[in-house]
Amino acid sequence: MNAFAPPQPALAQPGATRRFSHVAIVGKYHAPGSRDAVEALAQFLHSEGCDVSLEAETALNTDLTHHPALSVESIGRQCDLALVVGGDGTMLGLGRQLARFNVPVVGINQGRLGFITDIRWDTFAEVLRPMLHGLYTEERRTLMAAKVMRDGRCVFEATAMNDVVVSRGSVASMIEMRVEVDGHFVANQRADGLIIASPTGSTAYALSAGGPLIHPAIEGWLMVPIAPHTLSNRPVVLPSQSEVAVEIVSGRDASANFDMQSLASLLHGDRIVVRRSEHGLRLLHPMGWSYFDTLREKLHWNEGV
Repeated sequence: MNAFAPPQPALAQPGATRRFSHVAIVGKYHAPGSRDAVEALAQFLHSEGCDVSLEAETALNTDLTHHPALSVESIGRQCDLALVVGGDGTMLGLGRQLARFNVPVVGINQGRLGFITDIRWDTFAEVLRPMLHGLYTEERRTLMAAKVMRDGRCVFEATAMNDVVVSRGSVASMIEMRVEVDGHFVANQRADGLIIASPTGSTAYALSAGGPLIHPAIEGWLMVPIAPHTLSNRPVVLPSQSEVAVEIVSGRDASANFDMQSLASLLHGDRIVVRRSEHGLRLLHPMGWSYFDTLREKLHWNEGV
């Protein structure tokens, strides 16, 4: 399957019993009720004949010591499926780390929105059972590889699944950024910041800044200005093979963050360089899953109709 092809159904072979034998659970362990949720999921997996391990921090913070505890790297090397119990933030954190191991991930939503953790907690058993036996839809989500260059050397680097955001600090003034795509000058932009988002991230910060939604099967980046000084400065969709560079020209307390979880303070002359990561996240959905069903539910389309 092409690494960034549209979602495709996977079907169990005749006579197949269980496709996934060693399953890891990653929980949003600081959320109320997380211990009971992780334990209930582990018991369900055992009843389906799966070996179960817990991500090390999940095991430590839920005090569930009767399951093997594994680091994320060990999950990537030893498990053939990871279940994320929480919200999209939990999924983003794990997805960035697991992508390089090519381990498929399923999201069970205990958060608020759940664009990529799309299985409701109250239905997890009935939905997961056929998935464990090979009946699911699989898609790949692109990741971004980003770095901060200062005086010709890399001073910070990170991977992002949603977006890379360059923004001003708490000072009530704009920053000026020189933007290049594939080495070609685009513009000097004065704004509160600039968002470079993947299709996954098009439903996050980029959406609230006025950007369009991008279907996850599209190989593209979204470049969205945050409160630009020039109102004709509009969102632009770029090929995901493009390299985007943003140089800080002027402004105070500028910073770059990556999925809102990694942060780098910026100086004038710093360049934030973003390109497509060589890794993509394998995301599994129930059979019949539709991206548009997710949008309709999470964005409350058709309400009042």
